[in-house]
Amino acid sequence: METYEWYQQLIRPDWAPPAWVFGPVWSVLYILIAISFGAVFWKVIQKKLSSKIALPFVFNLVFNFAFTPIQFGLQNNVLAALNILLVLVTMIWAFKAIWPHMRWVVYLNIPYLLWVSFATILQLTITFLNL
Repeated sequence: METYEWYQQLIRPDWAPPAWVFGPVWSVLYILIAISFGAVFWKVIQKKLSSKIALPFVFNLVFNFAFTPIQFGLQNNVLAALNILLVLVTMIWAFKAIWPHMRWVVYLNIPYLLWVSFATILQLTITFLNL
């Protein structure tokens, strides 16, 4: 089944945003992520931060980029729900790791945290409604 048709057939809560909202929101968030995560990775490359601090950022990117193929490629809501929870957990881990060193990274990613929190609740709701 085509991705658009599959998504349209899912039972979604009334408060779910229209599909067209996700592209612009993620475009802005990916700019913030590129700037802030890039700064963290640059500090690690320069040996000004431990590579252990970058680890949750790497995991976060892996889980973030895996969401779309899981949700829309595999069309698997349960795996997508588990994945988005991992995005949220690794984001919180990353924030805790970087806070003592580069607080601006946490502040810049507050919109990312808010959106992923919302997306997590949305995905969990969609998963539950479509079991």
